Amino acid sequence: MRDNHNYDVIIIGGGISGTALLYTLAKYTNVHTVALFEKYNEIATVNSNAKSNSQTLHCGDIETNYTLEKAIKTNKTATMLENYGKLYGYQDKYMFKVPKMALGVGEEEVAYIQKRYEEFKKDFPYMKLYDKEALRELEPALLKGRDEDEELMAMGTDERYSAIDFGEMAKSFVRNAQKGNNNIDIHLNMEVETIEKIGSKYKLTVNSKPYFANYVVVDAGAHSLLLAHQMGHGEDYSCLPIGGSFYYSKVDILKSKVYTIQNPKLPFAAIHGDPDIVHDNTIRFGPTAIALPKLERYHHAHFIDFLESLSPCSEVVEVFYNLLADDDIREYTIKNLMYEIPGIRKQLFAKEVQKIVPSITEDDIEFAEGIGGLRPQVIDKKNKKLLLGEAKIDTGEGIVFNMTPSPGATSCLGNAYEDAQLICKYLNLEFKENQFQKELVQ
Repeated sequence: MRDNHNYDVIIIGGGISGTALLYTLAKYTNVHTVALFEKYNEIATVNSNAKSNSQTLHCGDIETNYTLEKAIKTNKTATMLENYGKLYGYQDKYMFKVPKMALGVGEEEVAYIQKRYEEFKKDFPYMKLYDKEALRELEPALLKGRDEDEELMAMGTDERYSAIDFGEMAKSFVRNAQKGNNNIDIHLNMEVETIEKIGSKYKLTVNSKPYFANYVVVDAGAHSLLLAHQMGHGEDYSCLPIGGSFYYSKVDILKSKVYTIQNPKLPFAAIHGDPDIVHDNTIRFGPTAIALPKLERYHHAHFIDFLESLSPCSEVVEVFYNLLADDDIREYTIKNLMYEIPGIRKQLFAKEVQKIVPSITEDDIEFAEGIGGLRPQVIDKKNKKLLLGEAKIDTGEGIVFNMTPSPGATSCLGNAYEDAQLICKYLNLEFKENQFQKELVQ
C-alpha cells in the first residue's frame, strides 16, 4: 500500500455498489490511482452480506411492482451482473439458476398474471405461464391444502440466474480489480469521518488522518445521505431506514423463488419464499418491513445519525401522515410491527405464508434471528413522496452520493457504469466503451 494519501478517485463503502465501481474503474478506464474505504474489517459485511438480503437477482420479470419500462431497464443491469459472473466462471459458485415465479391467487390476481404475461412476453420471451396443473407438478406445496376451487396461476422461468451471493460477488470485484493493478488501495477498518472540499480536491478525514482525492463516490448505504447532508448536499432528501426480517421454514418445501403480487399502494416488497443459497435445505419467507431509528440493522449505530439523515421537518411529517392515512398502508404497517413481537409473531406471519404454502403452520416456521437488512428508503421532501428506486446526488463538483433502494444490489454494475462515465468526463479520462459492452452488456 502506498504511503501517498493522494488519489484520483476515492470510493466510500465496500459493499456490492462500491466494489462494482472499483472493478469498473480498474477494468474499463485509465484512471491512475483508486482507493476504497470500508469501515469494517471485511468487504460486504452489511447489506450485501447473504444473510442481509433475499439473494435475488431482480430482472423485473417477476417483480409485479415494476412497470414494463422499469423491468426492461432493470433486466439490462441484471444481465450485466450475469455476464460478469459468466466471464469469471462463477456459475453455481456465486450465482445459481433457481426457478422463479410470480404467483397469482384468486380470480382477480389470476387475471392480473395473464394480462401481465401478455404485456411482458415480447421483452421477456423466456417467461412461461403456469396453470394450476403445471404448478402441481413444479411446486406441489403450492397446491397442498388449498381449496380445489381456488384459482391459481403463475408466470416464471427456470432459465435465468436468479439467485446470487452478493457478498461473494463484491469480494470478487475487489480481487479482479486488483489483478495486475498496483494502483488500487483497499483500506479496511477505516471509517470516513468528514469530507470537505479544498480547492479542486476533496479532503477526507479517516481515523484522524487526511486523504485527498480529485473525485469521490459515496456508496455507503443509508450513510450516503448522512455524509451528503454534512456537506450541505441533498437537503431536499430524507432517509427513512426500513428494516426487513425473515422467517425460516423448518421443512424444505420449495425449489423455486415464489413471489406474491405487490399491492400497488404499498411502497415495500410483497412476501416471497426463497431457497437460501448459503444454508442448504432452508427456505426463507419474508421480508417484513419496519421503520427503524438506526442506519444499520445489526451493527452499533448512533441515534443522532438517524435523526440527521431523517432531517425531520413539516414535509417529512406530511409524507408520514399521507402514508398512514391510507387504510391499506396503515394495516400493513401495524401487521409488520406485530411480526417482530415474540409470542405472537409466528402465528400471525404463518397466515401470510399460507398464501404461498397453504399447509404450513406456525410450528413449521421460526423467526430468523440476525437475518435481514436495512434499506435506506429516500423521501423526496420537495415533492412530498417516497422514492421507490435508486437515488443519486450528483453535485457536478466531483462528488456523488448513491442510495440504492429497489432493485438494490442488482443495479450495481449499471450504477457503476453511470458513475464511471461521470468520473471520466470530470477527470478527462478514457472509458473503454467497446470492451464494457462486449463483456458485460451484449
